[in-house]
Amino acid sequence: MRKIVIVPAGGKGSRSGFSKPKQFIKVKGKELIIYSLETFQKSRLIDEIIISADKSFYPLLEKLKQKYRLSKIKQIVEGGKERQDSVYNALSSASAEPDDLIIVHDAARPLLPAGVLTEAIKIAEQKGNSVVCVRGSNTLIRGRNYVYEYISRENVLYVQTPQIFRYRDLMKAMKKAYRENFYGTDESMLVKRIGRKVNITEGSNFNFKITTKEDFKLFESLVR
Repeated sequence: MRKIVIVPAGGKGSRSGFSKPKQFIKVKGKELIIYSLETFQKSRLIDEIIISADKSFYPLLEKLKQKYRLSKIKQIVEGGKERQDSVYNALSSASAEPDDLIIVHDAARPLLPAGVLTEAIKIAEQKGNSVVCVRGSNTLIRGRNYVYEYISRENVLYVQTPQIFRYRDLMKAMKKAYRENFYGTDESMLVKRIGRKVNITEGSNFNFKITTKEDFKLFESLVR
């Protein structure tokens, strides 16, 4: 059973307020995406990495692959309009068997702990899939300009990545979504739509997604 990582990196990063995609912004002299990729390069459990990106960044990615000796990067494919499209393009290019595990991880989650990755893979091997989540710790409300109601956080979790699925299940879920013109916010939503039970595994607050300039400041303080 092979483990293939897909890193969708075709986003424009407009919400970060920077002039170029956030995954290519340098922090301490290293592009953000490299922090994410190195986690998988170092893991003995990972066989292959596929990156989906805008074609204009192919030369930079090839250069970074050589510079940081990211030998597990086997393909760089074209990103799509939406995240789902980018993942599908990478999935379609993978030389995978039905039971191989596809591990989808955000390029902008650079602090994925190795232990979280290992446990997520273990659960996926046993149960067919796994999605990394963290439990809510703050009081939750529903409202806009004022509080409509308070929501119990007992069964509320925040979804992270990696999200891991059998190749056959994720491909089936993707094709169903396109047939029905459905776009989900993540892969687990698509897989649940084909009737699969999605298994939860413990995430980490360090595994946050960098979206804004404030997130970058927090990341810089952590890597410092």
